[in-house]
Amino acid sequence: MACMKDKRRIKIICGHYGSGKTNVSVNLAMLYKKRYPEAKVALADIDTVNPYFRAADNARELSEMGITPIMPEFANTNVDIPSLPPELYSLFNKDSETISFIDVGGDDGAAALGMYSELIKECGYEMIYVISKYRPLISDPEAAADLMRMIEEVSHLKCTAVVNNSSIGVETTVDDVLGSLDYAKKVSSLCGLPLLFTSYCPEYTGEISAIGEKLFPIKNVTKQIF
Repeated sequence: MACMKDKRRIKIICGHYGSGKTNVSVNLAMLYKKRYPEAKVALADIDTVNPYFRAADNARELSEMGITPIMPEFANTNVDIPSLPPELYSLFNKDSETISFIDVGGDDGAAALGMYSELIKECGYEMIYVISKYRPLISDPEAAADLMRMIEEVSHLKCTAVVNNSSIGVETTVDDVLGSLDYAKKVSSLCGLPLLFTSYCPEYTGEISAIGEKLFPIKNVTKQIF
């Protein structure tokens, strides 16, 4: 998998709210730690406000796996004040050996990320754009591509791959996942980026096999906190 062990130490997962980027972020961080248990791994949540889903929900599980969670001060509270964790800056030290997964939400999170763009470039990074056919504002491939360009503009960073995370939660079926493949390929083409994989949750769909498609099973590790 392209987001696994390589020279790009910073691994940014971005996308529209509701695209499932937090679930993808947590799963990738956990997978990396399982494959490379000796590695120093951190997962940072830089959503600057409290949305309904966030990586902070998984802080205990991440810590138990040896992954350092870096979360906003007011995560999992009803305080809606934009904040960035002070520990974030340490991840962008070019001499650091920590593999950092960064969960970025929408244009506000991308703008916050932009403050560190030059440091991130020095460290080496990849930026994965998470899409979902079943998220209304990006259900059109052209709209999804436009949002990616907006994220790039405000973050001063370039996306390097697309992940198809098309899901409707517990109601997701095999047909829903397979029915999103053409959409994902179109977005990938419009963005000029490789389609890294299509994710699915076996908890809802069971195991899926599709000839010639990159399918990646993930756990449902996020929850609603309202």
